[in-house]
Amino acid sequence: MSRPDVVVTGLGATTPLGGDVASTWDAMVAGRSGVGALTQEWAAQLPVRIAAQLAVEPSEVLERVKLRRLDRSEAIAIIAAKQAWADAGLADSGLDPERLAVSVGSGIGGATTLLAQDDILESSGPRRVSPHTVPMLMPNGPAAWVGLELGAKAGVHSVASACATGAEAIALGLDIIRAGRADVVVAGGTEAVIHPLPIAGFASMRAMSTRNDEPERASRPWDKGRDGFVLGEGAGVVVLERADHAAARGARVYARLAGAGITSDAYDIVQPHAEGEGAIRAIAKAIADADVAKRDIVHVNAHATSTPVGDMLEIGALHQALGDHPVLAATKSMTGHLLGAAGALESIATILAIRDGVVPPTINLEDPDDGLTMEVAAHKARHMEIPAALNNAFGFGGHNVALVFARA
Repeated sequence: MSRPDVVVTGLGATTPLGGDVASTWDAMVAGRSGVGALTQEWAAQLPVRIAAQLAVEPSEVLERVKLRRLDRSEAIAIIAAKQAWADAGLADSGLDPERLAVSVGSGIGGATTLLAQDDILESSGPRRVSPHTVPMLMPNGPAAWVGLELGAKAGVHSVASACATGAEAIALGLDIIRAGRADVVVAGGTEAVIHPLPIAGFASMRAMSTRNDEPERASRPWDKGRDGFVLGEGAGVVVLERADHAAARGARVYARLAGAGITSDAYDIVQPHAEGEGAIRAIAKAIADADVAKRDIVHVNAHATSTPVGDMLEIGALHQALGDHPVLAATKSMTGHLLGAAGALESIATILAIRDGVVPPTINLEDPDDGLTMEVAAHKARHMEIPAALNNAFGFGGHNVALVFARA
């Protein structure tokens, strides 16, 4: 049986660079950083006192009464999903809810709710704990809330694969449509865990940058001076649609989701495979699944978190699986690392790069690593034709996801 083409018809996001896709993309292309100093009192005791916080608070978008029932990760997932839904023009389309599915994940989930309610339990007793605690902290909360908001009845799915979550949720959406279970899937990722405990935990692993005096210069993928990632928060959501369904309703199409590759390392809980073996296989599988010529994949939005080891392992994997011809971007240099939302936001950046013919810049790349064999659009955006592009996402636990997007 021939597989249906799957296209992207809607985009939504709230990020450290902007409260929607347009403002986020404008900031990316301009090379602006969303990283800043943490001014909360609790940050003073931490070895890491920088992060990429939301540009627009959820309270500016959602009613405060509603927010009291939502974890921050759930709130921003709803915001991004409703943007994507409106962007796709599906609100009055008459779509059968039994043909609509949701695939939205989070790497960590409602951790801030769990920690806040535990503080209340310890200080004031069990009667003061919110009755909304469990729905706020459960890992499937963001997906469930998006499904409720949109009335999805073809299945609500919650992927949790650490920093590969957002990309894997999109890959699952592709599979759902190809399998004939739905005509439309709202897919993406969300994360909001800028809190002392996660920051302290990552800092203890020596995974985060301690460039506290220069927050905007802290995230520096592929630079010799990189010393770890910068934690960010946000949500990114795309609307995936069967191509003939989109054509029948005259929908605007951003790009085609041509293929996906998913592998696992079976190597270590936090360290990637020493030769990047799992990443190589994921990229190769995505290219084969997409049935796109390697020479047409001229741009890669890399995972590139700004860690000393991971950045160069990805370069080696790209070299072996794809070649050295694509122009790279590391948008985490501007957004920080959104963990479970990273792959979704970076998919949106990849889609818009194809649409606009522009590779967003990688900022802070001042002294490139000697092993950086591929071309990077450093400091300023690069305008070029992009027939197809690749987005990589890798996560603790050995999760590897690669997505290939192409011009529709």
